[in-house]
Amino acid sequence: MALFRSIVTVGGLTMASRVLGFIRDILIAAILGAGMLADVFFVAFKFPNLFRRLFAEGAFNAAFVPLFAGLLEEEGEDGARAFAEQALAVLLWALLIFVAAFELAMPLLMYGFAPGFAATPEKFDLAILLTRVTFPYLLFISLASLMAGVLNSLGRFAAAAATPILLNLCLIGAILGLAPLMASPAHALAWGVAGAGLTQFVWMYVFCARAGMPLRLRRPRLTPTVSRMLKRIVPVAIGAGVYQINLLIDTIIASFLPTGSISYLFFADRVNQLPLGVVGVAVGTALLPLLSRQLRAGQDVQAMDSQNRALEFAFLLTLPAAAALMVIAHPVIAVLFERGAFGPGEVQATAQALSVYAAGLPAYVLVKALAPGFFARGDTVTPVKAGVAALVVNLVLNLALMGPFLHVGIAMATVISSWLNAGLLAVILMRRGHLKIDGRLRSRLPRMAAASVGMAVVLLLAAPGLEGMLAGDLGARATALAALVAGGLGAFAILAQGLGAANLKELKRFKKKNVS
Repeated sequence: MALFRSIVTVGGLTMASRVLGFIRDILIAAILGAGMLADVFFVAFKFPNLFRRLFAEGAFNAAFVPLFAGLLEEEGEDGARAFAEQALAVLLWALLIFVAAFELAMPLLMYGFAPGFAATPEKFDLAILLTRVTFPYLLFISLASLMAGVLNSLGRFAAAAATPILLNLCLIGAILGLAPLMASPAHALAWGVAGAGLTQFVWMYVFCARAGMPLRLRRPRLTPTVSRMLKRIVPVAIGAGVYQINLLIDTIIASFLPTGSISYLFFADRVNQLPLGVVGVAVGTALLPLLSRQLRAGQDVQAMDSQNRALEFAFLLTLPAAAALMVIAHPVIAVLFERGAFGPGEVQATAQALSVYAAGLPAYVLVKALAPGFFARGDTVTPVKAGVAALVVNLVLNLALMGPFLHVGIAMATVISSWLNAGLLAVILMRRGHLKIDGRLRSRLPRMAAASVGMAVVLLLAAPGLEGMLAGDLGARATALAALVAGGLGAFAILAQGLGAANLKELKRFKKKNVS
């Protein structure tokens, strides 16, 4: 399994998904703006996705993948398949009960998820209705995530990485085809989410079967391996899902702020999610099964090298991305979303949140790259300590900053708590001897930072010369933004090469190197 090749595969398909996601969000912004319908749909969309990221992609994958990869190494495909089928049966029945209970309790749960909506009965009732429509998405996407863990452990990353593309296609189809037939575009989008879950489940089952791993539905049994997996899930839900829990806290508090605040944070986070998804998710997805198999095989030196190279790759891409988004947040938001019901005021408010979120981008990715160092060793308890500390700091700062800074204060709190979380994870791994920064990373990290700062200066100097185009029509703004992005990329590439932060020849060799 070539780590670089796996990261590029996942990152490339994630990039395609993010591009479609931007098209989706552009359509949503144009048709819903940042008003009541937008706020309600984003709550209905976030509710099942919160649990998906915490349990399906976060806790379940972190607990399932190391065990499945270890069984592949020790017992072969038959033993691993038996475990996967047992885990599938337990997950299915647990989710059926969980989803049914939440559907019945949705009015009460909405008081906890968006309590500020209760002041407007129409808004509150619509949020309950649409969330009931979207919530079954959790069942299907969780089962799809288990099958994604199976394929990733087999070194097949493409099918799983492509599943978000299906979600975006379903939502785009709902906007363009279903919206005229429904009570509102928000209703159409909610049904699009539900349909996407079923589509993604069928997609993953087909590819598991093609890979020689068709999973049969067994009678659920708590075998020793399944019990061990379940014991790891709860703490990982906190440790791996801190970022998502922070977003939940953000949503709860933002529901008390002026109308549109939830939407500003959503659109800003969506832009910030592009590098986070392409780099962070790709690194974490590729690194976890690799570390699990290397450690199970006793290849400690190779595992340490894999960890360092993953961190190096993450820093190389996230530092310049963070610097760029902080500098050109306004033209990015204007080009992507300023049309229809999304006007200059919404652009300014969203850009302010994006420039703050971008400051935490390296931290978000670091958490994704450091967490496998715990999960691959079967440690799902220690990250809870870092996660709880970050959550407490986020909550306190949210309450302190929301008054003077409104939605921007919420973004500030998220950034600070994310850096705290990443720092704690790194320190704990280092103290245990599980992370030793090698000479190459130690030498190149400050050079990457210097190249990123230099690129930001170039963008700051170039932006005034494009003010006329940035204030023009959509075509002129898009051209100016493309020029800024191209100029920034070129500046960083030249500075990184000149300062020794990266070497094109080494990257090519790293791509070919098999690190398994």
